[in-house]
Amino acid sequence: MTQEYPHGHHQSVLRGHGWRTVSNSAAYLVGSLKPDMVILDVGCGPGSITVDLASMVPQGKVIGLDTTSDPFQAGLKLAAERGVNNVSFDVGDAKRLPFPDKTFDMVHAHQVLQYLDKDDRVQAIREMRRVAKSGGLVCMREGDQGTVTFYPEVNGLEEFVDLYCKVARANGGEPDAGRRLHTWVKEAGFLAADITVTAGTWCYNSPEERAWWSSVWVDRIQHSGWRETTITGGHATHTDLDRLAEAWREWGSSEDGWYAIVHGEVLCQVR
Repeated sequence: MTQEYPHGHHQSVLRGHGWRTVSNSAAYLVGSLKPDMVILDVGCGPGSITVDLASMVPQGKVIGLDTTSDPFQAGLKLAAERGVNNVSFDVGDAKRLPFPDKTFDMVHAHQVLQYLDKDDRVQAIREMRRVAKSGGLVCMREGDQGTVTFYPEVNGLEEFVDLYCKVARANGGEPDAGRRLHTWVKEAGFLAADITVTAGTWCYNSPEERAWWSSVWVDRIQHSGWRETTITGGHATHTDLDRLAEAWREWGSSEDGWYAIVHGEVLCQVR
């Protein structure tokens, strides 16, 4: 990746990413899985989706790839706890995948392209297509910050979403990636007839969900690399961010709290 991941790999970030599973973040591809598939998970982070995929292809194998090995320990620990032994992790660049052509039955990426600039994300998609076998699939899912809804309208949350988008774009990314994902894969060379487009959601409303999601963002605002990126970029002050963290606390304590976001999803057939 040309851009440095703006959130870093602080424990608060890994805690949020580690919640993700195939069921809540990649259900759109489940119907395409086969027990003996060889799968590459690009931008795997702490590997919760990676390990989940491996458990669903018991005669196959899954490789999780990220730009740093920092989050891999969490994935290895999860695999050991679940008795999943057909998964491994490797360091690599999405724009220059360290694998031969036509290696994988499926290449998966979750919340990766939104952090890359235009040239890099097109190159990354082309690389994913290159390492996928003929007849295989390239599967991607991206969030869309412009679709975020929350209730009640706590003072500061809309400001936070605006700030998040501002920082993302200043870093070269596109926070409204979900609505654009299907166009990006066409730019990378996939034909419209070979692309299946769907949408998925995350929704947090129960007391447990609100407590978890609000605490994740309080911690990320206060301690993760995103705080440093935001302040050093001149987008907000320490006081601003502490105020926004407090808005998340207030939302999390509301018994009527609701948060939802739409994600764009694509299944791309490789010819």
